[in-house]
Amino acid sequence: MGLNRKHYIAIGLATTLVAVVVVVAIAVPVSNSRSRKDGSSASRDLAVQYMSETPLIDGHNDLPWQLKKLYNNRLKDVDLSADLSGSTTLHTDIPRLETGKVGAQFWAAYTPCDSQYKDAINHILDQIDVIKRMCDWYPESFQFATSADDIVDAHSKGKVASLIGVEGGHNIDSHLGVLRMLYELGVRYMTVTHSCNTPWADNWLEDSDPTPFQLGGINDFGEAVIREMNRLGMLVDLSHVSVETMNAVLDIVEAPVIYSHSSAFSVCGSYRNVPDSVLERIVENQGVVMVNFYTVYINCPPMNVSADPSEATMEQVIQHIEHIRGISNGKGIDIVGIGGDYDGVGTLPTGLEDVSKYPDLIAALIEKGTWTEEDIKKLLGENLLRVFRATEKVRDAKMAADVKPYDQTIPKDNEWETNNTCRTYV
Repeated sequence: MGLNRKHYIAIGLATTLVAVVVVVAIAVPVSNSRSRKDGSSASRDLAVQYMSETPLIDGHNDLPWQLKKLYNNRLKDVDLSADLSGSTTLHTDIPRLETGKVGAQFWAAYTPCDSQYKDAINHILDQIDVIKRMCDWYPESFQFATSADDIVDAHSKGKVASLIGVEGGHNIDSHLGVLRMLYELGVRYMTVTHSCNTPWADNWLEDSDPTPFQLGGINDFGEAVIREMNRLGMLVDLSHVSVETMNAVLDIVEAPVIYSHSSAFSVCGSYRNVPDSVLERIVENQGVVMVNFYTVYINCPPMNVSADPSEATMEQVIQHIEHIRGISNGKGIDIVGIGGDYDGVGTLPTGLEDVSKYPDLIAALIEKGTWTEEDIKKLLGENLLRVFRATEKVRDAKMAADVKPYDQTIPKDNEWETNNTCRTYV
């Protein structure tokens, strides 16, 4: 049959309609993709803005321990002003700290548990020394800090406020005089234990594998340690301790506590994380729990996404942050912070591989649409600053009341002290 004019018109309309459908089909995904990209870019810009206004305060970085292991604390042998991501295994250097918009860092002064009853004090002094020398070596980037106001001041100058946290109560060798001298040297928190008991406090491994030497929390000398830390104005860090130790400390502490690098037990059931019952007490205590990024403490049952503990995602880290935020009907927003544990762990989540990635984490939270500017800034650093100032206020009140230093001693009568030839006694 021949085609008349009407047929040609119909064919033309059909062809035009198909072309329009094809164009729309192509354009909508491109538009959505561009919209997502624009939204992601806007979220990151907003994250950077918030981080310029409120310092991101990270609770725990083990770069000083890497300086000890890799360079024997010889700062001339490593250039921290260079991007070392391609030449070393380090997670931290100055260019990446700048990219990560880090406003303040608690540098961990760490010594292994096998130094206990031996030369822990020697080693801890070395680690405090290298942190202070690092600040002197790179004064344009680091500013040594010992107070909340120091953090704000350094951030206003575009420098990383650099604070010292001693990781592990074994580093005072059960001497309150050593604790006081560490404070004089600038230490502003001490983790009550590392992954070993001290003669006065139980560590987290007691929760999974109890030993005959378990105290059930802390003993009388342990209480004196906590009270002296409050008197000094030193933050009490409960990362690495047993649940019984957490509760025993919370029963007597007079200032807010911190967890410098711990996550949520209900999300990942490692005993290094904090159970909900304790998180609720931290809300009451007005402390802060700074979420750790170590994959082993992020990706484990009940909410693991794989059976491989060396794997984790940024979204899982966000799960921990949001779980803590949701504690006590949302009051957890006042107790959540960040403590990445960079350079202290072997595996990190995809998207959080080094200290340059913090803005990506904050942008991801902003993109969720459930985090206000106030919420983000509390997470970044306002919660920690509040805790720090409250601890300083307790110190000042005790000073005004002329509370004297605690002078308790502890008998050296456990199995590691009997016939310990590493010591002399008066």
